[in-house]
Amino acid sequence: MLYSSASDWRAAPHRKVLVFGMSGLGKTHLSGLLRGSGDWFHYSIDYRIGTRYLGEAIVDNAKSEAMKVPFLRDLLMSDSIYIASNITFENLSPVATWLGKPGDPAKGGLPMAEYATRQEAFRQGEIAALYDTPHFADRAQALYGYDHFICDTGGSICEWVDAANPEDPLLRALSDECLMVWIEGDEAHTQELIRRFDRAPKPMAYQPEFLARVWQEYLTQHDCTEAEVDPDAFVRWTYAQALSHRQPRYEAMAKWGVTITPDQISALETQDDFVDLIANTLPA
Repeated sequence: MLYSSASDWRAAPHRKVLVFGMSGLGKTHLSGLLRGSGDWFHYSIDYRIGTRYLGEAIVDNAKSEAMKVPFLRDLLMSDSIYIASNITFENLSPVATWLGKPGDPAKGGLPMAEYATRQEAFRQGEIAALYDTPHFADRAQALYGYDHFICDTGGSICEWVDAANPEDPLLRALSDECLMVWIEGDEAHTQELIRRFDRAPKPMAYQPEFLARVWQEYLTQHDCTEAEVDPDAFVRWTYAQALSHRQPRYEAMAKWGVTITPDQISALETQDDFVDLIANTLPA
């Protein structure tokens, strides 16, 4: 690991961490707390995907919808208005809206072929954004003068790595640059995430093999065609399975770093509290 002991971590002039785990367990909350201290640079993987790697596709998708409205089409064609994505660290809706959900077009669903194409574009964008981590860690210090750095990853990071391989290129690049920190939720946290998702289902990125399997299972179990699938019903049905699929992958990744919990994050008030928390996970 980047820091071999608590004393090494405390003495480091430039602390760098990468947090990973299920979406909704506190990665962005923690990053915001540290950013608010004024000493930490917050690098959001999802923000980077939405601005650098999928920015044009997201805006083009919005333009495509606007072009269906004659009033807006005339304004766009005459360059009288423009459409832009107002993505922020806290509001990643433009990315989620573009990613979409598969199923009945009358309910906002995408054909599976188009959905799979977008999934692949997101996968490539997320991997590229993760590989950008060392660049932004250097940039944060050299350009802006930040002493410390936190990489706030998306929930799907575990889908693109092989944590059992000690030479996995992506994990090697990330762990060489940052201390890997898993935010491990318990069963109660998982059930709360499922309840939240059931109230407001959101698009997700899936491992291609997992998506192909659950899609066929859903069509078979519900005896329906692709065009008959309720998009929200499908992603609700899939969500708990996706969490179960990801849990062992996160656990394998945890061996590359240290582990904290959502409850420990919620108890933090200052960056010093976070430094102490990480120190307590490392050897003395």
